[in-house]
Amino acid sequence: MTNTQSVEAQIAGSLLDIGAVALRPHQPFTWTSGIKSPIYCDNRLTMSYPEIRDLIAESFAALIRETYPDAEVIAGTATAGIPHAAFASQKLGLPMAYIRDKAKGHGKENQIEGLIKPGQKVVVIEDLISTGGSSIKAAQAVRDAGAEPLAVLAIFSYQLDKAVQAFADAGFPLQTLSNYTALIDVAVKRGDIQSEDLELLQSWRKDPASFGNAE
Repeated sequence: MTNTQSVEAQIAGSLLDIGAVALRPHQPFTWTSGIKSPIYCDNRLTMSYPEIRDLIAESFAALIRETYPDAEVIAGTATAGIPHAAFASQKLGLPMAYIRDKAKGHGKENQIEGLIKPGQKVVVIEDLISTGGSSIKAAQAVRDAGAEPLAVLAIFSYQLDKAVQAFADAGFPLQTLSNYTALIDVAVKRGDIQSEDLELLQSWRKDPASFGNAE
C-alpha cells in the first residue's frame, strides 16, 4: 500500500490480501437469507493481522476526530464490532462500551455493557453493513438509554440500497471506511477479477434478490 492511495482503497486491498473478502462472480455464496452473493466478507480475520487492524483503528480514530469530535463514548456492536471499538477508543483516549443484539436474560439484563450515561454522545462501530438492521438496532439501543448516537461507522459496506434507505428512515448517519465499489475497483486493477466480470458484479449490488436467478 502507498500513502497516495485512499483509505477506501488501502482497506479494500488489505481485506483482499488476507482473504477477509472473497469474490466469486460465477460461483456465488448463499447468505442465510437465501440471497445469492458474489462476495463474502469476514472482517473478523483482521484481528489476526496487527498492521491491518491498526490501519482500521487509526482510520476510525481519524474519522471520529474530524467528523465527530464531540464523541464521548465509542460503542462496539456484539460481537464483531467490539475489538475495533476497543482499538479505536484506545487511540482516542475515550471510554468504550459494547451493545448486545438483545438484553441478557439474566443478571442485570443489560443490553449495553460498559457505561453509557444519559446525554452522552456516542459513536457506534460495526464491522460490516449488509442490510443495516442489526446496526440500526444497536444505535437505537443507545438512544433508548438516553444517549445520543452520533453515527454508525463500519469497516465495510455492501452498499445495498436497502441499507441506505434503512439508515435514512431511522435517522442515523452511516459512514464506512471502505465499500463494495472501492473493493471491485481495487480487485480489477490487481487482476483478482476479470474486467469482463465487472458488469456482473455491479448488477448484484443493484438487484441482489435476482442475482442468483440470472445465473
